[in-house]
Amino acid sequence: MAILDREQALDRRIAYAGRVSSVLGEFTQEERIADPVEAFLWTYYSYRPRELRRYHPGALEILVDGEEVASWRGYGLRSGGFGVRLDFIKQRRPTLEFITRFLRTTAKRPAQHNCFGMHEWAMVYGQNQEEIRHAAWPLRLGSDATTNLVDEVGVRCTHFDAFRFFTPKAIPLNAFTPTRESQRELDQPGCIHANMDLYKWAYKLSPILPSDLVLDAFQNARRLRGIDMRASPYDLSKLQLAPIRVETPEGRIEYANEQRRLAKESMPIRNAIADYCEEVIALSETFDEAK
Repeated sequence: MAILDREQALDRRIAYAGRVSSVLGEFTQEERIADPVEAFLWTYYSYRPRELRRYHPGALEILVDGEEVASWRGYGLRSGGFGVRLDFIKQRRPTLEFITRFLRTTAKRPAQHNCFGMHEWAMVYGQNQEEIRHAAWPLRLGSDATTNLVDEVGVRCTHFDAFRFFTPKAIPLNAFTPTRESQRELDQPGCIHANMDLYKWAYKLSPILPSDLVLDAFQNARRLRGIDMRASPYDLSKLQLAPIRVETPEGRIEYANEQRRLAKESMPIRNAIADYCEEVIALSETFDEAK
């Protein structure tokens, strides 16, 4: 447990404000909606830019001079100053325990690198240009060739929150039938979407988790979504996103290599979230013993 005085807390806030501003850049709301990479980060995920900009030291640190945070959700008096309330931590303990188990068990599974990004193609399978989700962006190969590629390569998607967006015709083509209930057994560390979702697990734990760790997960999700869209069936050349041509053997090798690289970069974030959760759980257990 660390106690931050006024100067230390101010330095942290200033450093975080500079970091988050450089990460978020100058996107307008209209630009975020128009860009399929940015739109995903702000529509599929529910954390808003204003929330990402707010600095939280995390439950393992206390602010000596923290009256300004006293009215924020989850905050209150702690021994030595202000911080995330211990009773709030106790209320969230089931979530902390679930996320910790989920992240640890997912990390232990063998990574799969043979999906070749076909989940995005399955989301437009059998549809014409007017019907697809991102209708403002043309299909690189056209509707018929897109459908034919899915038939040729196959679909091996293990992630429920990608699978649930498949077109009805694509659903029976998948080698797996993910459900919300089976997600604990099917998510695996090679999956682009499972690694993107580290951001979801991180912000769900705010303000218990430090803002810097949430921002790490956000940046990771943005990198992953960029690969996701580059390997998608859409022509995104106007966004300077060079396609990963998974319609070719060379492109599928490139995608699998990117999966491996990003999975390796995601693992320290996965472990850091789980490690922090375990420290907070231990803190809440100490609180129980003291009662």
